[in-house]
Amino acid sequence: MNADDVARYLKENPNFFEDYAEMLTQISVPNPHGGKAIALSDRQVLALRDENKALRAKLAELIHFGEENDAIGDKIHRLALALLPPNDLASLLGALYYNLSEDFAVPHTALRIWRYGAAGDEPEFAPVSDRIKEYAAGLAHPFCGPSGNVEAAAWFGEAASHVRSVAHIALIEPGPAGMPGPCFGVLALGSEDVLRFYPDMGTHFLKRLGELASAALIRFL
Repeated sequence: MNADDVARYLKENPNFFEDYAEMLTQISVPNPHGGKAIALSDRQVLALRDENKALRAKLAELIHFGEENDAIGDKIHRLALALLPPNDLASLLGALYYNLSEDFAVPHTALRIWRYGAAGDEPEFAPVSDRIKEYAAGLAHPFCGPSGNVEAAAWFGEAASHVRSVAHIALIEPGPAGMPGPCFGVLALGSEDVLRFYPDMGTHFLKRLGELASAALIRFL
């Protein structure tokens, strides 16, 4: 009989240690934390303590993530409230940029709009290439990662050379029955921190931010 046979027998006979309870104190096993050997029953207690410690750490992590999500949700709510009152595009852009900078702590923000009929002298209406338009229209989710798009990187002006990570959020015109319409612009967020916007990060709240910005902007275009 080998070790696998013993393990299989114990699994198939869960009442074994009920019939031979005294063996729990007679069998010694290595202490997982070092030191002399301990009784099997003590080893079980240590295993349960380690499992409880791991579960408590996981619970603390989940609570931390929940608190972070609540905080971001509050910021999204405040942004929505800030985008409601403006009666002109300039005021709306001011509210958008202010909230992204002050509430979301995004150091660099750039916006480009190319919706048919929309025009102005503001940087937001500066011409963009067809490649950018195709790129934005193909964003099913916000892009997060290094600033690899040279044209979009230039939108940050003098700060462009310092930006190490970006988020590109497509601006989508609301369609009928809640369906998405055509893409009419891009909201770009930039940071000097290479880990601020990284490829594997969640984009749920960034997408909500884009939806809010799109719905607010379309009123003035």
